[in-house]
Amino acid sequence: MNIRTKSKVLDQPGIRRSVQRIAHEIIEKNQGLENVAIIGIKTRGAYLAERIAESMAGIEGKKIPVGALDITMYRDDLTEIAEQPVVHATEIGFDITGKKIILVDDVLFSGRTVRCALDELIDFGRPANIQLAVLIDRGHRELPIRPDYTGKNIPTSKKESVEVRLKETDGSEEVVVVEAEKEER
Repeated sequence: MNIRTKSKVLDQPGIRRSVQRIAHEIIEKNQGLENVAIIGIKTRGAYLAERIAESMAGIEGKKIPVGALDITMYRDDLTEIAEQPVVHATEIGFDITGKKIILVDDVLFSGRTVRCALDELIDFGRPANIQLAVLIDRGHRELPIRPDYTGKNIPTSKKESVEVRLKETDGSEEVVVVEAEKEER
């Protein structure tokens, strides 16, 4: 099958503006950064979490703790994704107990990734609350999960995919909607 790009949803400035908007909304909702920490779901969510934290530090003049979560071992489809899945380290160098945790991911789809992240986070302590920030919400939820902060809502069909490309992982900065095309014989 060939993958065809249907549309470009965000370019580099659009991603930057979305990150800045999310940072402002987090500060406003939490009345500052007191007791706030941010944790990104690996891989792209972790990079977005770092960007949001940098933006919040620029606005408030205060750095907050940042961590990264690898949910591989918490997935309910582990045997379906790979025979030998690659597990990366979860990096949370602070106590999450009593903190307002901002959980960050790149794309919210079914909600299953977020459910796995919530399960893993609770194993690290008991936060005061957990808020969800996503760059893209594409709908099609299978679980009752809703983001608190969204960069952009993109209505998609189930046969489409949303790809977030970041310079840290992909060498470019964009969000595109792609669709698999059937090859003609």
